[in-house]
Amino acid sequence: MTQGSQSSAVPLRHPLFGDLGLNWGWLLALGILSVILGILGLGMTLLLTLVSVMYFGVLMIVVGGVQLFQTFKCTGWRSILFHALIGLLYVVAGIMIVTRPLLASVALTWTLAIILIAVGVLRLVVAVQHWSTISSGWALAGGVITIILGLMILAKWPLDALWVIGLLLAVELIVNGWTQIFVGLAARAAGQTMPASGRALGSTKA
Repeated sequence: MTQGSQSSAVPLRHPLFGDLGLNWGWLLALGILSVILGILGLGMTLLLTLVSVMYFGVLMIVVGGVQLFQTFKCTGWRSILFHALIGLLYVVAGIMIVTRPLLASVALTWTLAIILIAVGVLRLVVAVQHWSTISSGWALAGGVITIILGLMILAKWPLDALWVIGLLLAVELIVNGWTQIFVGLAARAAGQTMPASGRALGSTKA
């Protein structure tokens, strides 16, 4: 007795994109959201700067406070004094940032420039890894633009510190969004081509 053979397309993990070829929609949605937020940020650069700086200060207060609280559970630890001191410094720095966000923005502007340059270099690495795909050009452009933004901040620091953080964060969100959109579309295209070469013919004979 013989049962009919059955064929079905079995999606395979792409050697470059892995499971992203099957879950590209999440990356595409994240990219679109990033672009929308970046466009909104262009209209409120000073506010975005102050909000970003104050948010950073609040995070430092929270982290420092948790670290101070955690020292009560470290009885007998030889380094407990330094652990508590680090937490206290975090809290003090956070309070200074929240109470004087304009002054803090000057220091954070320089830090942001260095981070953007580092992010741009990493994007260039991603572009090289994806060189054979349609997304490589956009990843390369995104890396170059991010590096240029970082260098522009350093060139004008500290004169434009009050608005440059908000402006560049907005532009960075847009660039990041476009990069993710095109990587997601490339993963979608790759995922569609895999089943054609991954058809499994299964037959059961008795």
